[in-house]
Amino acid sequence: MSLPTYGPAAGTMWRVLAIARRHAYVLQRSPHRLFDVLVWPVVDVLLFGSIGVFAASQATTGAQRVALYLLVGVILWHVVYQAQIAVATGFLEESWTRSVLNLMATPLREWEYVLGVALFGLVKLVVGVGAVMLIVWGAFAFNVAGIGPGMIAIAALLLVIGWSIALFVIGLVLRFGSGAEAFAWGILFVVMPLSGVFYPVNALPALLRPLAHILPTTHAFSAGRTVAAGDPMPWGEFGLAATGTAGLSLIALGYVTWMLRIFRKRGYVTRYS
Repeated sequence: MSLPTYGPAAGTMWRVLAIARRHAYVLQRSPHRLFDVLVWPVVDVLLFGSIGVFAASQATTGAQRVALYLLVGVILWHVVYQAQIAVATGFLEESWTRSVLNLMATPLREWEYVLGVALFGLVKLVVGVGAVMLIVWGAFAFNVAGIGPGMIAIAALLLVIGWSIALFVIGLVLRFGSGAEAFAWGILFVVMPLSGVFYPVNALPALLRPLAHILPTTHAFSAGRTVAAGDPMPWGEFGLAATGTAGLSLIALGYVTWMLRIFRKRGYVTRYS
């Protein structure tokens, strides 16, 4: 009996799905990993949502705007966070289990692996952000779904930004080993204050504002707040966010490719075998 054969496209699809399924098994056998997916987002919503409600109780237009900034910020922030942490920890999972060499010995290509991890991360993102939206809607009467399609486009940009930052983290771990794992959780908390997640960047010290305006996340969060307030999409801000996201993605791909080349040339794979 002959075995079934698959074309290149079908083979790629099955390899991508295999990686996604492999990480689904890990989550199934380690339910404590749901902390990042459900518990952390819920804590954030309750914390910042309660601060927003307190601010809004002051019955001023400015206080109500603060509440809006906090609720929109926490929802969009978890798009970036869940996208980045899923891909970054997906690779770290291979280093923790000493599976990097096994992966490199298979026909699996690097981009197929990243796509498989990103696919599973997308499922986690839907669960995590969905939980956030339900709590925001049920506890704070903020209907995110009613904002419109503009917010979906902004969330898509933040999703790509999260994946791009994860590629930088993977490149650092490939180059510097397990000591760079702290970047998987810490790098976003450097980006957060500079991006104006919960406030306009004008609130930052003057010295940091030029750096903040370089980041695509800054313009994405600014556009998100404008749309959430019921105003039309600020296409200027959205265009800057989209351009910056495209540039960041290209730089991230170039960096991780460079680090992978060094990883192979210098035999750093022995760190994980």
